Amino acid sequence: MEAIRHSAAVAKREWKAYFHSPVAYIFIIIFLALAGFFTFSVGSFYEAGQADLRVFFFWHPWLYLILVPAVAMRLWAEERRMGTMELLFTLSVTPMQAIAGKMAAAWGFLCLALALTFPIPLTAGWLGNPDWGVVASGYLSSALLAGAYLAVGLFTSALTRNQVISFVLAVVGGLFLILAGYEPVTTLLSQWAPRWLVDGVAAAGFMTHFQAMQRGVLDLRNFVYFASVIGFMLFLTQLVLNNRSGR
Repeated sequence: MEAIRHSAAVAKREWKAYFHSPVAYIFIIIFLALAGFFTFSVGSFYEAGQADLRVFFFWHPWLYLILVPAVAMRLWAEERRMGTMELLFTLSVTPMQAIAGKMAAAWGFLCLALALTFPIPLTAGWLGNPDWGVVASGYLSSALLAGAYLAVGLFTSALTRNQVISFVLAVVGGLFLILAGYEPVTTLLSQWAPRWLVDGVAAAGFMTHFQAMQRGVLDLRNFVYFASVIGFMLFLTQLVLNNRSGR
């Protein structure tokens, strides 16, 4: 219970920090504007004549690639720059409790931004009769994808006190995980690499698992994949923070 209380206190502190500055509002406005632009203008949602959200979810990996690192870059870099990280760990808060609190607050914020896109599925429902189970699965996969990006950003933020460097590292890490499962990359690999290597690279990437869930395939392996990526990146973050705090 003590650990949960400490994590909740950190999460509450981080949540308030988002909305006590223009960062949260700017992020939400930009995310909603880009999601709508890519869905209706670039994706030609109305012209397609189909009441589904495939074109909406198609752009999420690329939107998150830039926007999620922008949210994550300050989580630890700002603490180190201001010298408050050492103070935080002297208040009976362990690195893992602080990580859990920051992750919960930031992930909750991203899920809030995602939930505010509800007019788009409502539009699809007004135009036709979409499969709401597939829509729900798409939103779930998008939330898990955002969490995986966030965990990568949390790790890169712990590595440096410079937010720009943290942002760049998180974008590079996210891009690697996208391209690892991207069809053009696996097709290129299949021309010279053995099949087991191609399958391994595809399984390590975001896209294979995200696209499967986006189609409504709720396979346990996809949940295990995202949970493993998030857990592994948070573990690496803990190692970095333990080293920084001399634990």
